[in-house]
Formats: sequence, structure tokens, C-alpha cells
Amino acid sequence: MIRILLLLVFISFQLQAQQILSEKQRAEVVDQILKDRFNNLLPKLMDDTGFDMWILISREYNEDPVLKTMLPATWLNARRRTILVFYRNKEKNTIEKLAVARYNFGENIVSAWNKDKEPDQWKALMQIIEDRKPKAIGLNYSDSFNICDGLVKTDYDAFMSYLPKQFKANVKSAEQLAIGWIETRTKTEMVIYNQLVDITHNIIAEAFSEKVITAGITTTTDVEWWMRDKVTDLGLETWFHPTVDVQRTAEVLGNHLYAFSDRPENMVILPGDLVHCDFGITYLRLNTDCQELAYVLKPNETKPPKFLVDALKDGNRVQDIFTSNFETGKTGNEVLAKSLSESKTEGLRPLIYTHPLGTYGHSSGTTLGMWDAQGGVPVTGDYPLHENTVYAIELNTTVTIPEWKRDIRIMLEEAGFWGEDGFRYVNGRQTKLLTIPRTKTHQGN
Repeated sequence: MIRILLLLVFISFQLQAQQILSEKQRAEVVDQILKDRFNNLLPKLMDDTGFDMWILISREYNEDPVLKTMLPATWLNARRRTILVFYRNKEKNTIEKLAVARYNFGENIVSAWNKDKEPDQWKALMQIIEDRKPKAIGLNYSDSFNICDGLVKTDYDAFMSYLPKQFKANVKSAEQLAIGWIETRTKTEMVIYNQLVDITHNIIAEAFSEKVITAGITTTTDVEWWMRDKVTDLGLETWFHPTVDVQRTAEVLGNHLYAFSDRPENMVILPGDLVHCDFGITYLRLNTDCQELAYVLKPNETKPPKFLVDALKDGNRVQDIFTSNFETGKTGNEVLAKSLSESKTEGLRPLIYTHPLGTYGHSSGTTLGMWDAQGGVPVTGDYPLHENTVYAIELNTTVTIPEWKRDIRIMLEEAGFWGEDGFRYVNGRQTKLLTIPRTKTHQGN
């Protein structure tokens, strides 16, 4: 653990946030984080959800999404059929981490199958169950949380056909346990998360600058592919293709799909445009999701016009109202309804569509609205807020711009952390518009 902390300190003191760890260093960090999660987080989650045994079953290239987050750093996929068994003895305060597989599952989970003694993998699993006599066996199936529904039908049928009759009634959906594993962030992960979001902000800042954009020539599609290339050049990945779009005085505000699927490609970016991006990266098995805005200066302009500055303030105000309503135990739908009501009372026109963020970009946990479900989201919106969780604080507000004789949409998204001390942005949020190009104060404009 000392080594991982030294690596994190190394990251923190880089002059440029784009200083990325080597693959070997990343592997060390990932495996140490997994060790901490298995030994310290998982027992608590199992106690909280009432399971004394959790079984995950996957086959190579068809991984359970939860099991995939548990893979050792040097494993890119499961091997053959991999079966993991976690057994929690609360009275003895122990947790066994077993792999019914031909190999140790990295350094954290030991192989518990001697094929020479028992050639049948399923029978070997049943022996583990019979020896420990679990009262509640969790399997990963779920109607509403896709990431927690990783057990395929063939493996479920085989498991149930082998399982002794006396244990069949003990089998339950591990939905709550799986959500807890996916959504909960450790202290070490949150140190890393700060760096991830900082890298994301820096890439956006460079993309939205004269280094990349030449007004009148560069297109929105050019910037999207520049961002993809930048991520690749840094040795990172992105979990979705970036999008870049513009709003300007001559354009009519489209429907909400405009920023996602209906926007025209290859729009030439012009002076006076309000440019918007949606961008995220994957690094050290965590994900970011960020939307920011930039203004393209006209000749003789040194700053964005006041009406756009004020519009961004409206967006920030919706963020403030929304995050002030976070409360442990409140459901996503409760937070959504209260936030929309308070925002509208202040004369704002918000849409809120915030999702859990972490091991996956669109992760499992509390859903706080969708852009096409502002009245609440069934099931996932009824899931309560838990501490030590991260969210993409994604929302927008519509603002009338008399100078442009039209409405615009201020679309914002930043990673936010909910913990025992309340809400905070993981690495700040945008409160000022970026300018393209950056102003040169020594020249006056």
C-alpha cells in the first residue's frame, strides 16, 4: 500500500496532468486497489446486504460486468469458465476469496479446484457450498440494473441443476450487493479520480483553444477526432466517442437529441459561436464524463458577451440547487423532483439527467432523472443515495438570448462525489467560459 501511495503522490506532483503512469505502474495500482476492496470493502457490503456467499460465474469473452471489474490487472478477460466464490463469516470476521478455476485469480483470489481430484467444475463448486452451508447465496441477476445482470441463462441453469435441494431456497438476486460493489469508491480511488478529471479538463481546454481550432476552418468533427487522437496518444481510452456542437445566433434550437444524434457533422466553427463538448476518458479502471463550453471571440473582443456569461451562471445555479438537495437515503426521484421545483420557482428552465459514474461510465446506482423522464425514473430512480459514490452531474437549462433572438441550452456535466462530509466536485467545475483563442493581455485583444 505504501508503494501505491507513492505512485499517487508521483502523479499529483507532475507539472502536466497528462503525465500518465506506465502499464506496469498501472497494474500495480489496480491490483492494490482490488486487494483493498476485497479485504475491506466487500465484507462490509456483504454484511449490509445480508449475504454470506456471493458467486460470480463467467466464461471467456462473455464476462459478467461485475466480475470484469475484479479481473487482475494482467488479465484482460476471464479464462475458460471462471467461478468466483466469496464467503463471509461475520462471527469470525473473515472473508474467503476462492476461484473455482484452474488458476489463481491473480494474487487476491486463490484457486480452490483440484481437477485431478474432482474433474467436474460444478461438483467442485457444490463441495465448497456444502462445506460452508451459506444461509444466503447471491447470484448476479437483475431486472432493472443491467450491470448486475451478468449471469447467463446456461450457467444459471447448470448451477441450479447441480445445487443440492437444501440450498435452493437460499439463492437470491445479488442486485443490492453488486450495485454496492460497483458504485462505492474507496479513499485511494478518490485520490486517483481527482487526477482523472484533471486530465479530462486539460484535454478539453487544449481542444477548445487556438492550438486546435482555427475559426472559419476547423469543423466540429475535426475537434472530435482530435480529442480521440489525443486520448490515444496519451495511452488512454475513451468509453464513448466525443461530441462537439455549436450554438449561434443564426441557428434554431433543436430538440434535446441535437447534442447526441441529430446535430449536423462538420460544422465550421465561426467567431461568435458557443461551442460545447461531451467527453470522457477511461484510466485505472475509472471513467470520467464532462461537458464544457467555450466562446469563439470575434475580432476586437477580449471576453465573451455578458449575455453568455450570465447564461452560464444560470447553469451553475441549477447545479447548486441540485447538489444542495443530495441527502443519504433520499431516492434519485426525490432529489430530482425537489431540484426541478426549486429551480423553476427561481424562473429557471432546467432539465436534469444525472447518472452514477465510476467503474462504468453509465454505472449502477442512483439515477437522478433522464432527459426524457423528468417526472422520475422507475426502479433505478427509486434507489437511494449512498455515501462514497460518484455521479456525472449532468443537466442543462434553457436561456432566452434576446441578442440572438432565440433560446440556447447551457449543457454542463462534471464528476461529483457524495460522501460523509457532503457533496463536492471531484476536480472543480466550469464557472467561466473558455475563449478561443485565449486572450493575450499584453496585446490588448
